[in-house]
Amino acid sequence: MHSLRLASSAHSQSLFTMSAASASLALPSPLSSFRSNGPLPSRCFLRLNNPSRSRVFMSVSVESQTVVDDALFADYKPTSAFLFPGQGAQAVGMGKEAQAVPAAAELYKKANNILGFDLLDLCINGPKEKLDSTVISQPAIYVTSIAAVELLRARDGGPQIIDSVDVTCGLSLGEYTALAFAGAFSFEDGLKLVKLRGEAMQEAADAAKSAMVSIIGLDSEKVQQLCDAANQEVDLADKVQIANYLCPGNYAVSGGLKGVQAVEAKAKSFKARLTVRLAVAGAFHTSFMDPAVSRLEAALAATQIRTPRIPVISNVDVQPHADPETIKKILARQVTSPVQWETTVKTLLTKGLKKSYELGPGKVIAGIVKRMDKSAEIENIGA
Repeated sequence: MHSLRLASSAHSQSLFTMSAASASLALPSPLSSFRSNGPLPSRCFLRLNNPSRSRVFMSVSVESQTVVDDALFADYKPTSAFLFPGQGAQAVGMGKEAQAVPAAAELYKKANNILGFDLLDLCINGPKEKLDSTVISQPAIYVTSIAAVELLRARDGGPQIIDSVDVTCGLSLGEYTALAFAGAFSFEDGLKLVKLRGEAMQEAADAAKSAMVSIIGLDSEKVQQLCDAANQEVDLADKVQIANYLCPGNYAVSGGLKGVQAVEAKAKSFKARLTVRLAVAGAFHTSFMDPAVSRLEAALAATQIRTPRIPVISNVDVQPHADPETIKKILARQVTSPVQWETTVKTLLTKGLKKSYELGPGKVIAGIVKRMDKSAEIENIGA
């Protein structure tokens, strides 16, 4: 029997007021994550992050609306993390390894029914140009990353590793994968959101000439100065900004095509080592994506989102959110907000993270973590 203990922090104390007679406890199986599509109890429910660290999470139903303390995870102490990649990690051949594990292979079959095309064939055989498109790459990375979790589950000691994870996050698109792993929504609902997100972002990109470029070898302050200098030479419609704070020495700039070209032209004079035009549809994580927001908001409003069973760190504000309505708002903001990945990794390491796993295609995240802390322990789990 696991002992049950209510958190004694002030915010947990103020979270709800209910009589003992009206409280109902239910115990879902630990780490059911994306395998469970059923709703969690709306009044008072218990989740086990880890059998050795039981915790009771409370919410109270008020006039049929569930009120959740959004700061529930504010004092999280990370020890083991799952990190999920974002767009750009895709590569022809991904998903092939997953076919050896039935639970992983089944995810692609489910995906085909939702997407309306053969995702696995595109993942394994390409062509690269099609796989690189936003509408294909985002679902492909989402499915392959969750398939990687199933590959890990199938190996010796895998269930114990999954059981030990007490925090998760993902790079841009990867935040959806992290939320699915944490049980905030089902695999299927997450894939529907990712499909719509990719389509909406592609449409927004098609509406204006925009681009993204990676600036290598400068700190964030210098990159901001570079953006400021470029913006002096272009009209308002072509302005640029830092869109992705990846890690020291690697920042992505998004904006109008003329603004991005100005950044590339001036980069050497700012002592940048290299600029790399990114193979994406347009200026992600800027106001250029505004047209995608309303579509995403509508889809999120229609999606059942639950309190995650473990903290999921937001790309927008580097905080773990517990309230489903807040999570919906944050995800809608995410497509137009800079990705704060550098601060996310730094925060996890500062808080004492001991081991992390990158699940899905590519090794971009492992490279970032190692760049920020050479002694950091991170393992790649591909599919």
